[in-house]
Amino acid sequence: MKTRLTELLGIQYPIMQGGMQNIGVPALAAAVSNAGGLGTINATIYPVLDDFRAAVRETKALTDKPFCVNISLLPGVDVGDSTKDVIRVCGEEGVKVIETAGTSPKALVPLIHGAGVIHFHKVPTIRHALSAERAGVDAVEVVGYECGGHPGDQGLGSIVLTDKAARRCSVPVIVGGGYADGYGVAAALAMGADGVIMGTRFVATKECPVHDNFKQWMVNADEADTVLCQKSIRNMVRVANNATAAECLELEKQPGITLEKLMPVIQGARGRTCYKSGDINGCLFPIGTCIGLIEDVPSVAEVFETMARELEEASARLRGCLG
Repeated sequence: MKTRLTELLGIQYPIMQGGMQNIGVPALAAAVSNAGGLGTINATIYPVLDDFRAAVRETKALTDKPFCVNISLLPGVDVGDSTKDVIRVCGEEGVKVIETAGTSPKALVPLIHGAGVIHFHKVPTIRHALSAERAGVDAVEVVGYECGGHPGDQGLGSIVLTDKAARRCSVPVIVGGGYADGYGVAAALAMGADGVIMGTRFVATKECPVHDNFKQWMVNADEADTVLCQKSIRNMVRVANNATAAECLELEKQPGITLEKLMPVIQGARGRTCYKSGDINGCLFPIGTCIGLIEDVPSVAEVFETMARELEEASARLRGCLG
């Protein structure tokens, strides 16, 4: 396949794996890259710099293909020394792409480009995409309300965002939120996108480092089985509709609820424990509405094989419709 994304990175398919807290680890990232996409490791999993460098090197040992490092910052937080160190290590280790999110990329662009790394930035609106483009990023990721994790608070769906971003942005556009198969990729490319970012689809794979209970829950779930939590603290997150999500939503009804009061329920450490034990109800489980499209738990390579076939089917159908 040939898009501006595949040309920029030298990859086979215009498909990128989301960073995914506690899930974006070397084994999964390498599997995605080896299958022809762009795998991603999440820097927040490795707060100790030496551990992060080791994770980068582990990924390099598992694949000789390009991969990405996700760096997410809280809105309004200045770029600190720890983030600068992560960027420096990425440059030293030859990481191809850094993906940023959560704050303006303006201060990050010179640091990432200075390290010799390509810079993608993830946004929830066209306004933010154009701002990131002006700041100098190499590509924008525009992600709709359907996504797992943190969607934008304006409730903007992926179809409108995909279509408009492709029309308005000059840099390559990668889109996400609700995309989970080759038919969705074909639709995004038809609207002018250069690639698609997927998180939820790669959770339900053999290489994903979560307990099989979570994967089986996804297979049994449908598109209505997610809820939006953390609206009260302006950090909205789409998660599985489970017991912990219900607990979080109940706490959020309290007047004056704060991050500190919610932290025992929403903390990442709770997720890490449950991902290992298989307690599907014991933590928030960020997941998108595209679970309604997931019916199996294949290998990453099998996901790409299926998507390639679906892409061809979609293309043939479109050609038939056009006569």
